[in-house]
Amino acid sequence: MPRHEVAVIRGDGIGPELVEAALTVLTAVGDRAGLEFAFTEVDAGADAYRRTGVACSPQDLELMRTGVEATLKGPVGLPDVRLPDGTEAGLLGGILRGGLDAYANVRPVLALPGIEPVLARAGHIDYVLVRENTEGLYASRGKGVGNRWAVADTTMTTREGTLRVCRRAFEIARARTGAPADGVRRVTCVDKSNVLRSHALFREIFGEVAAAYPEIAAEYLYADAAAQALVLRPGEFDVLVMENLLGDVLSDLGGATIGGISLCPSGNIGDGAAYFEPIHGSAPSIAGRGLANPVGQILAAAMMLDHLGHQRPAADVRAAVTAALAAGEARIGADGSARGGPGAIAAAVVEHLPDSS
Repeated sequence: MPRHEVAVIRGDGIGPELVEAALTVLTAVGDRAGLEFAFTEVDAGADAYRRTGVACSPQDLELMRTGVEATLKGPVGLPDVRLPDGTEAGLLGGILRGGLDAYANVRPVLALPGIEPVLARAGHIDYVLVRENTEGLYASRGKGVGNRWAVADTTMTTREGTLRVCRRAFEIARARTGAPADGVRRVTCVDKSNVLRSHALFREIFGEVAAAYPEIAAEYLYADAAAQALVLRPGEFDVLVMENLLGDVLSDLGGATIGGISLCPSGNIGDGAAYFEPIHGSAPSIAGRGLANPVGQILAAAMMLDHLGHQRPAADVRAAVTAALAAGEARIGADGSARGGPGAIAAAVVEHLPDSS
């Protein structure tokens, strides 16, 4: 029986509820597929910062980097937990993305059945945003220079960083079946190269990578045009790759078009370590109220299965989520909340898993 070492960060707010739901599904599909998981709990996030003074210990970061095969993470953050300068404490993005060199933030955007449509004439929506995770404007996190009158944040784009994330985007496109509207395998470079030299370099390197994948169409869009196109013609997109800040903004736009970001998973993937999480926050105001939607967290667990080399069980989880929603047994409200709570959604998904994977 294959055995996988997996770290688990339960997170803050609704995080523990969501992670428990995902672990229920992950354990169930593992039992059916003959997979065994050894879970190691990692104490990290805002509550950990409040109790210990650190959001994630160096020992736990090293565990996630070299001691496990992947990490399943719930959302973190609490509005009342702050650093001395008043900014929010306990967030893990800057710690994990850089510390694990998880340079590709892979964010699928997929319309699911049973969810009230947001775009009346969009057609089917099924694309993947690949967000560069370690450079761009967010490389200035905590490093801005200035005073009360002016502050400067510096963006960073390197050749090697851009090469590797663009290659990742083309490899993802190679494994997909193309955009829903026309079936064309396509990677779209999203940038503001008409304004920023760093983005012009990103576009130039994207073109170099595209030349090595002649079977995959390459196109270019400025970020503002891409925002419009993702609303007006989302079915024409397959894979999009972009700088860090742009990916942060456009992935939330994409999530809104399919009914909310609570439905969206993500993988933060490097050449070694990787961790998987939903793209939304910890929503402490609804914690424990039976409203938290675990779909994004469950689909993040499916992405982790893919990463571990178990494509069939991963596909079974995604199919079970789709079937449970289509049958109305997993019900998501128009506001994105889960009817019956995350446990009920997980139970409905488990009921739709096949007997063996």
